[in-house]
Amino acid sequence: MGRPEARADVRLMEGYHSPQVDVDVRLNTNEAPEPPPETFVAALKVALDGIAWNRYPDRSASALRARLAEVEGRHVPGGLTAANVFAANGSNEVLQSLCLAYGGTGRRALSFEPTYALHTHIAKVTGTGVVEVDRNEDFTIDLDRAVEAVEQHRPVITFLCSPNNPTGRVEDEATVRVLLEAVERVDGLLVVDEAYGQFARWSAQALVHEDAPVVVTRTYSKTWSAAALRLGYLVGPTWVVAELEKVVLPYHLDSITQIAGQLALDHLPEMEARVERLVAERERLVEGLARLPVEQWPSGANFVLFRPTGRDGARVWSELVERSVLVRNCASWPRLEGCLRVTVGTRAENEAFLAALGEVLGVVAL
Repeated sequence: MGRPEARADVRLMEGYHSPQVDVDVRLNTNEAPEPPPETFVAALKVALDGIAWNRYPDRSASALRARLAEVEGRHVPGGLTAANVFAANGSNEVLQSLCLAYGGTGRRALSFEPTYALHTHIAKVTGTGVVEVDRNEDFTIDLDRAVEAVEQHRPVITFLCSPNNPTGRVEDEATVRVLLEAVERVDGLLVVDEAYGQFARWSAQALVHEDAPVVVTRTYSKTWSAAALRLGYLVGPTWVVAELEKVVLPYHLDSITQIAGQLALDHLPEMEARVERLVAERERLVEGLARLPVEQWPSGANFVLFRPTGRDGARVWSELVERSVLVRNCASWPRLEGCLRVTVGTRAENEAFLAALGEVLGVVAL
């Protein structure tokens, strides 16, 4: 019996996977360690009774987009309207829609490595060529090399993750402005991935303007404690949003997700307080790691990248799992040899991680 073959380039790809292991302390996927407020859960249960289950959801997600424009518009000069917002099933679908609309055969996307693996993975899945520019040893961006790459390869999409996953590095405004100017000269689009943007002191949303080819993507999975919801969004010029609406599938965002997304935004003070607690815990985690034989990098996100000194990173990861602690194993990733990434958890989870790591490395961390 004959069977069709996938595209040749797809057959050569590896899928994107994060191990799901049954452990007591799970600090590998950068989720929020706390659930959303009980008042949000209660309000959602009530709202579900009003869903017309036999009808399709609002195809344009107009109410959700309007509410997102209201909340995020506080950070954008001149504000936002619903026409400046695109919502989808996680920020990954936002990235996919960008590649479907602007990428494809004969076009290129550019990334600064190491960074979020799905930037290049999604680009390749959509048939978009990929250009990778190495970061410096300290994971900063060499602006001269970056601008040269943009001018040479003329990417239609340039991905910039800030805070960067998995390194935690936050790009300053000057860096983003220089990249935006370079991208604009080649008629490209700068995509600033701010999945962890609420943890940073500065957001590229300040550069969003109708005449600027820049968009900012965000997600409910981190600071909104709603990873299970799979809701992400983009803010940018209306002309970008209009193109994305052409390539996304009809009725892609279900009624439950739209309602939950709106209700979550009614709990902005709780979200901001949660961010403050996580930042404080991140600093405690950084202090604990500083007492251990590891190399670590500054982080403006809810995770910390570190490398055990004189130890095989993959082996350290396995020994942590043996102690029922799960972190992200980056040890075999290009440019991240021997590295591990730990999500900031609750105080108890962070202490359990530090104790387990100290035991593995033969040092008392607390």
